[in-house]
Amino acid sequence: MVEPSRGMGRGLAALLTPSTTSGGGGDRDLRQLPVEVIRPNPRQPRKQFDEASLLALAGSLGERGLLQPVLVRPSVDGLYELIAGERRWRAATLAGLDTIPALVRSHGDAESLELALIENMAREDLNPVEEARACALLVEELGLTREEIGRRVGRSRVAVSNLLRLLDLPDEALDMLARGALTEGHGRAILMAHGHDDRRRLAREALAEGWNVRRTEAEARAASGPDPAGPVQARRTIHPDQEAAASRLGEAFGRALGADVKVTARGTGYKVAMTFDSLDEALELAGRLGAVEPV
Repeated sequence: MVEPSRGMGRGLAALLTPSTTSGGGGDRDLRQLPVEVIRPNPRQPRKQFDEASLLALAGSLGERGLLQPVLVRPSVDGLYELIAGERRWRAATLAGLDTIPALVRSHGDAESLELALIENMAREDLNPVEEARACALLVEELGLTREEIGRRVGRSRVAVSNLLRLLDLPDEALDMLARGALTEGHGRAILMAHGHDDRRRLAREALAEGWNVRRTEAEARAASGPDPAGPVQARRTIHPDQEAAASRLGEAFGRALGADVKVTARGTGYKVAMTFDSLDEALELAGRLGAVEPV
């Protein structure tokens, strides 16, 4: 049995394992399906498949066949739509296999999308743009929070937020990240620049001159220029990772204190400010913290 991808959630790994089915019918059925009756999921975030990797997998499948089934659902035209396993299906097609094992499940659109996206997020060979788009679909289509996405794919909330911010890059920079010409760290550094023109220029120069992430951060800060607009303009030059950490700290303090807490990044540290509607509210919190007796 081929081992499930490292990092894949236990629930999905079990779902994709033939031993979890007992040969019954209903909405869970392991079958041998002709490869030509299976079609890709049109909402699959993965758009690039490494040809050399597919050919290597196809060679292996040609010798041993496909041991781990794909996950599909029936469609109205008599075909089957992939929920998970497109890479295996493509390799099986290249290997000239007539049929492959498929676990047929009658999932609704939302559940199918979630399974497909989470399976892809659990893989280690997605590029950061594909990961970011998968996260965005989970947020926009299924209404999941960043914390919920993190729990499902074994990432932190900050890591999910970092991925989603990449989608604010211009298309040209996103293409560089998708091709592996620039890294996710480069992308986050470029976001420190104000507008798409500067971000596009920085991406081109980082690629052409071989900048590392630290150099890219320095150039992005320089592109932001001086601070003529005061504190708001200065805030924009804070690294996006530090801004995300400030937001997370604000939420944590707010939950712990039951108050409106705002945390802003300042230099290498943070400033914490609390807002109260009245003196009584402030004194009540101080009393709960043991600072003074409530009045």
